[in-house]
Amino acid sequence: MIERSVVNKIKRIVGEENVYSELEERICYSYDATNERYLPDLVVFPANAPEISEIFKIANHKGFPVIPRGAGSGFSGGSLPVEGGLVLCMARFNRILSIDSENLIAFVEPGVITGHFQKEVEKQGLFYPPDPASLSFSTIGGNVAECAGGPKAIKYGVTKDYVIGLEVVLPTSEIISTGVQTVKGVVGYDLTKLMVGSEGTLGIITRIIVKLLPKPESKKTIMGIYPKLDDAAKTVSDIIASKIVPAALEFMDQNSIVCVEDFLGIGLPIDADAILLIEVDGDCDIVNKEASKIQQICLTNKADRVEIAEDKESEENLWRARRAISPSLYKVSPSKINEDITVPRSKIPDILRTINGIAKRYSLKIVNFGHAGDGNIHVNIMIDKNSEQEVDRANKAVKEIFQATLDLGGTLSGEHGIGITKAPYINMELGDLGVQVMKKIKQIFDPNNILNPGKIFQG
Repeated sequence: MIERSVVNKIKRIVGEENVYSELEERICYSYDATNERYLPDLVVFPANAPEISEIFKIANHKGFPVIPRGAGSGFSGGSLPVEGGLVLCMARFNRILSIDSENLIAFVEPGVITGHFQKEVEKQGLFYPPDPASLSFSTIGGNVAECAGGPKAIKYGVTKDYVIGLEVVLPTSEIISTGVQTVKGVVGYDLTKLMVGSEGTLGIITRIIVKLLPKPESKKTIMGIYPKLDDAAKTVSDIIASKIVPAALEFMDQNSIVCVEDFLGIGLPIDADAILLIEVDGDCDIVNKEASKIQQICLTNKADRVEIAEDKESEENLWRARRAISPSLYKVSPSKINEDITVPRSKIPDILRTINGIAKRYSLKIVNFGHAGDGNIHVNIMIDKNSEQEVDRANKAVKEIFQATLDLGGTLSGEHGIGITKAPYINMELGDLGVQVMKKIKQIFDPNNILNPGKIFQG
């Protein structure tokens, strides 16, 4: 536990009302979307970088962990206080500082909700593309820490492609600025890119500079329904080969279709092997041509039915099924292991066939969906966590799925990061030497290992 005298000192730094020490308060910050639970000793809500710096000075002196937390929506346990300590909640860093429409950049604090930020920039005819499924409640700071992606990654890239500068409080209490406010900048090592995706282990981000794009003039959404998964996968390849780069290209397998239909009852064909949702955007005339061309590609690849949304309401209805997948899974089982492997697009059928084989071999229900356009598959293993045998089978299945992913030239995580859930497997991809180099980087930034310990690396 953190000493009472230390708690009082922290209260003087941030204000008594911004320190939670009661059990009931601390429980609310003991879990994230993994549903794993680790109780912090203290929860603190700082308001600025100097306050965080002062807290780090105390933490280094007293030797207790500091764990940054955004909305707690992560799927890899990155914000969990696995060794107790002080949870640093960034909720008060909730301001959009400025939107510069002349230079197409914005200054934003890490506690801003991503979806809210997107709406604000769109009011000025601008566009911030990263769109994780959690955008209505996840924060930009969390997105930066995990290098979040989303459906639009196929055309527009992921969070790291938009972050050009940061203000960061280092674990040793120094406050640094990284990056630029310009299109170009190659002065020294790129510390901005190092921080993006570092999962809150190298520093605490207190200000973010992001680049923006002009808002696309028009967009259209197409849904294709397939009796065979291989035909859906061939459609993905053919769309890209046709020189069309969709804004989004999502897929649902049969298990996810059944889950959503049971959840929403909107008339999805539960006997279909796969559904593709495709969005194109840009100039109005080009969008219409590309939508028509994609419709023909879908039909050529034996889609049973192809629908093109003609207005905003029908477009929303098509995307409704995709957004309902995650909540619908809780009707199947309250517990799941959620992985986010990524393989080359052409290998999607191979990895899905492998996953289905593993599911049968271990008698597990596995639901697959995700971003077919960039090969990012969300693999959901539905389990009863109270069954030791089922959990054991699921863990064996995960390791086999990861190995198959690597064998196909893929990666163990496309969006969710490593955190604690993937830490046992990181050497499979990086090798011992790669992990050692990363540990040395961590040691340089955080010599006392007080910032978010127990994440990414084991031991």
